[in-house]
This record gives sequence, structure tokens and C-alpha cells, in this order.
Amino acid sequence: MSDPDILILDSATKFGGHSPGQVAIAASHGAIYAGYLAARAELRGIILHDAGIGRDAAGINSLPYLDRFTVAGATVDHKSARIGDGASMAATGIISYVNETARAAGCVQGLTAMECARAMLTAPGQSGSPPSQDEARFVIRDQPDLPLVIGCDSVSLVRPADSDAIVITASHGELLRESPSWGNRPHVLGAVFNDAGSNHPTRLPNLDTRGIAGATVSADSARIGDARSSYEVGVISHINETARALSATPGMTCRAFVDVLSGTPAS
Repeated sequence: MSDPDILILDSATKFGGHSPGQVAIAASHGAIYAGYLAARAELRGIILHDAGIGRDAAGINSLPYLDRFTVAGATVDHKSARIGDGASMAATGIISYVNETARAAGCVQGLTAMECARAMLTAPGQSGSPPSQDEARFVIRDQPDLPLVIGCDSVSLVRPADSDAIVITASHGELLRESPSWGNRPHVLGAVFNDAGSNHPTRLPNLDTRGIAGATVSADSARIGDARSSYEVGVISHINETARALSATPGMTCRAFVDVLSGTPAS
């Protein structure tokens, strides 16, 4: 399975040490920011996770973006491999969607991830420079006597100063294979993720070990990679035991989840 020109990574944020023109199997969701990172890294092609596809097809919307820079792009079916686990994608991933650049190189739905990656090695390679993009971090609520509520398009944007806040992140709800879920991040009151189509988001029991109320919104209800969407229209799909003890329930809105954790009447 090994090929020196094919990178296998748990996240699209981990391109350090690569060479331009390589192909990556990176177990991030396929929203636009991951595509931006691939184009910025001058990759020839990248295979991401379709994250259940979800609202507004957010889990695959990097693919047309990558075509703008002639980077071959594809996603694996979320039922075929674990998000956050590059080795899983390389071993069992089945291609669900490809962009036009990848299709021209011979990539089609139904290939294995490794078959698709090898085909991508014949793609023309990146052209043009993508305009700079940043993931968003913003204040959702800052009111006296209520917990601070922060929106973060990625869990990587959570800061030490967020201790005792509620953080609405738009990252997927799975542990990275080689990295702890919460690590050295602060003890927040609650954390919300996107379930990326998973029925058992592994970040949630991990948060129980820290006494942090955790939940996911369903990928179909809110755009993965978009914390504002999670807060404004997200519907809770899974909760951990800490959240359950606070009377949170699956099926409530993300706004209502925030109200429950805040001890205020549900909105």
C-alpha cells in the first residue's frame, strides 16, 4: 500500500514536510477550508472524507473549489472509513465523489481510496494561487451572569481564555487517530461538534472524562465547518452523559442546548 508520493494523514492541517505535487489521503471533512489547505500546499490531488455530505453538501464542497486550481479532489463515503483516521481511509475508503480534475485523471465513484490516489498522480498539478482564507472565531453571546458562548469553525480555534465558556465548534465529532480530543484545551462548560454522519461520535465520551458536556449537531441540519450554521440551525443528534445529566436531549436545537447548559429557559 505504501507509496512515497501518497501522504496518509489524519488531518488536512498536517501537510508539514510534504513536497509540492504529492497526493494526500487526509481524513478531514471535505468542506472548502480543507480544499484551500490542499491548494495552498500545491498538492496534485487530495482525498477527503465526505462527512455524511450534509446540509448544502458542505462535506464535499471543496471539490468544485479545487477544480479552480486544477487540483484533483475526491471524497470517501462516510460509511466506508472513519473520519479523523487517515489509515482507515487508506485501508477501507471507497470513493463517493470526484471533481472534474480527478475525473480526467481516471478517478470515478467506487474506486478504493488508494486506487484513486494513484490515479491522481497523473493529474496536471496545481495551478494558480488560492486567495488567503481563515476559519472564523466569533462571540455568539456575551451577557452578564450567563456563560460566554463562542463560535469556532474549527476546534483548533478554542483558546485558553475560553475556560467555563460554551464553545460551538464546526469540527467533526471524532477523535483523531493519533491525537486526544480535548488535550490541553481549557475546561469549558460545553462543546458542540458536527456528527459528520457518525452514529457514535467518539469525542463525546472523551469529554465525559473531563466533565465537559458534549454534543453533536446532525450533518443534515448544519453545515460542517460553519459554526454559525451549527448554532443557528443545528439540531442535536448525540449527547454525552455529562450533558444528559444536565437535562439535554437529542432532538433539541443547538440554541436550546446552550440554554440548558446556561440554566436558562429554552429559546
